[in-house]
Amino acid sequence: MSQTNILLEAGTNELEIVEFYLEEPPVEGGTEESDYRGYYGVNVAKVLEISRMPKVTELPEVQHPAVLGAFNLRSHIVPLVDLSLWLGKEHVQNEEAPKVIVTEFNSVTTAFRVSGVNRIHRISWEEVEPPNRYVSTVSKNTVTGVVKLEGRIVFLLDLEKIVADLNPSLGLRLDEALDWGSEVRYRALVADDSTLIREMLKDLLQKANFEVEVVPNGREAWERICELKAKAESEGKRLTDYVQVLVTDIEMPSMDGHNLCKRVKDDPSMRNLPVLLFSSLITDKQRHKGVSVGADDQVSKPEVTYLAKRAYTLIGERKKEGLM
Repeated sequence: MSQTNILLEAGTNELEIVEFYLEEPPVEGGTEESDYRGYYGVNVAKVLEISRMPKVTELPEVQHPAVLGAFNLRSHIVPLVDLSLWLGKEHVQNEEAPKVIVTEFNSVTTAFRVSGVNRIHRISWEEVEPPNRYVSTVSKNTVTGVVKLEGRIVFLLDLEKIVADLNPSLGLRLDEALDWGSEVRYRALVADDSTLIREMLKDLLQKANFEVEVVPNGREAWERICELKAKAESEGKRLTDYVQVLVTDIEMPSMDGHNLCKRVKDDPSMRNLPVLLFSSLITDKQRHKGVSVGADDQVSKPEVTYLAKRAYTLIGERKKEGLM
């Protein structure tokens, strides 16, 4: 598999994806030549390694047939998920040995069995289109984007949703025992390409006493902030009179969170708006990217309670400094 060997900078609205494929049965009524190969992709930042199929030990009381078992990876027990079975497809074995893509996000390591791996591509998020309703439905809402590469249609998979569905304890959660107060209700703009996460974040942040507006990607968040900036200027006010915090995912079609953050922080009339990156990509290895684009803080999913606390703290600091 070819590598780009060039460090991907933050804020350029680019990403690198590992392209892999799943072999599927012949089309009904077709011939052997009618075999279908589906192409998929995952962000390189989530991939630890790609290896051959390891020796797998079955797990007791498996909740889903797609979980094949677990294997030992450098003294770590890693669960193995068959992507074909998860997507409701029949597993087809071709002449090549299957590959295993080992991923790490949300501080969880998971491996996925695929038929084969092609290469790494560097693309712009502007090339990625959001999935239509049909694609989302048939993929169990695990496709977050669609991109054309070398004449092939490649589906970008939301592996974190798969992992969260297999282990609900890894989903978003808010400590509802906390008293968030009711004297002041701040306004938050939230950008996330996952419909499920957008609605969950909206609901959870509302419980933390925020008024919440949600948008599906960085492009729409940027356009909304520009609208509020124009309104503020026309009324002789500040942007932060209309929105007090921006919460954004990193991986999103059209414009990613790093590029969105950089645009906000590069604009003198916007830079006082606190920007919180909320993503499964935030790890010790990746945190420097958020720092480089000026993010005020970075919170790894699914820690919504910490996200809300940091939002309140940052807003309070801005108000104390007279910047809001």
